[in-house]
Amino acid sequence: MFIVRRGSSNLFFHSRALALQARHSSTFTVRTPSKNAPREAPTPLVFCSASHWDIGTRNGIPDFISMLTEKGYTCIDSDSGPPANGEGEMPLSSQSLLDHLSEELKVNLRLSGSPFPPVIFARGFASLIAQTYVSSNPAHGLFIISPPLSNASLFPSVLPTRLGEFDYEFNFPVAVMARPAEMVHLRKSCRLGQDEFVDLVELDNLEGPNALLRIEQWLDELGI
Repeated sequence: MFIVRRGSSNLFFHSRALALQARHSSTFTVRTPSKNAPREAPTPLVFCSASHWDIGTRNGIPDFISMLTEKGYTCIDSDSGPPANGEGEMPLSSQSLLDHLSEELKVNLRLSGSPFPPVIFARGFASLIAQTYVSSNPAHGLFIISPPLSNASLFPSVLPTRLGEFDYEFNFPVAVMARPAEMVHLRKSCRLGQDEFVDLVELDNLEGPNALLRIEQWLDELGI
């Protein structure tokens, strides 16, 4: 297994002990497929979280990554954080904040060494980072878990200023997984729940084996 971690303004390559300076405060880990995997998929799976703002964005990620690497997927675990000391003040606007976090995700993906556009998984607030990223960067797919009903609903509890809704085109496969009660509201009030090109997955448990099974099925449908 080859693992890369970047955090607290440092970039660490654990293979086994070269450390290089980096500029951001996010952390990321690259987990390569198990040597016992039946095959190796070239498309990386990126799990985007933002535990500084919402610890719930990490729910399910360790188990998903552990199981998917056994299936032959390269998984990149990217947890975005605020600017590290010495990088300046926290962005004053929500758009500036998301642009900063999207850029960190882009840097993490470049450092991971994969030449292929990823499939991005994100939950809750982290789905805004993922959607900001795919608005201007290539992606093979986007899988969102329990997204907010709207960007406006996160101000002022999470976002510092009001943020417009996303309007990027669905030029790649998109799926949304949520509990049945959440999905009712998403279908009524959220673009992601209303677009015919978005696959909607309803589950009571968004972190258990059934969730993993639905993720694997969706990846199979994408041919990944």
